[in-house]
Amino acid sequence: MRIPLAIVTLAFSGAAFAQSGEFWFSAGESILENKNIGTTAVIGGSPSDYSLGDGFRFGFRFDLDTREHLGYEMSYFYSRSSLMSNVAGATGSTGFGIHTVSGDALWHFIKRDQRVRPFVMGGLGFSNFVPPGSSAASGGGSNEFQVNYGAGVKVKVGSKWGKDWGIRADVRQFQYFNKPFGLYLSNGKLQQTEATVGFGLLF
Repeated sequence: MRIPLAIVTLAFSGAAFAQSGEFWFSAGESILENKNIGTTAVIGGSPSDYSLGDGFRFGFRFDLDTREHLGYEMSYFYSRSSLMSNVAGATGSTGFGIHTVSGDALWHFIKRDQRVRPFVMGGLGFSNFVPPGSSAASGGGSNEFQVNYGAGVKVKVGSKWGKDWGIRADVRQFQYFNKPFGLYLSNGKLQQTEATVGFGLLF
């Protein structure tokens, strides 16, 4: 039996309109732990010859709520960090960028029609660590995979121009499977903690 396209469209329209989207811009701190990334010396080097520094972080998130409590998020963030040389006679610090893309699932403790919605989240992604003098656009940098998790809160603050607007705060941690640049004696796992606040459009 052939089912008219119009009937199929009507059958699924309720599910489609039940979804809601959110677009956020967030900014804040990037805090790195276990930040020694190794040495370029084959012999006589130290794990602390080169290390990474803390910095600022900003980016965009797109959330899609598919259920009253469940949602999904895609995000892109840029972190400005520093690469520090601790080698005797060549100490110094140079700024560089970290580009991070993540996909996450969010569980909101309160239904989406409420003004204040705390949540927890977790997911996977990767970061491109771009060393000084290189460009991510030209294929430079070290790609490292990560798992991330955290918590936050979203607050609807009002409506303007027919749209709802909100603010949010996030704290999450990124655990990297490897340290960037593949240096010698790069022991342990790099950790990055994000603390951000954001402003967004809810539709």
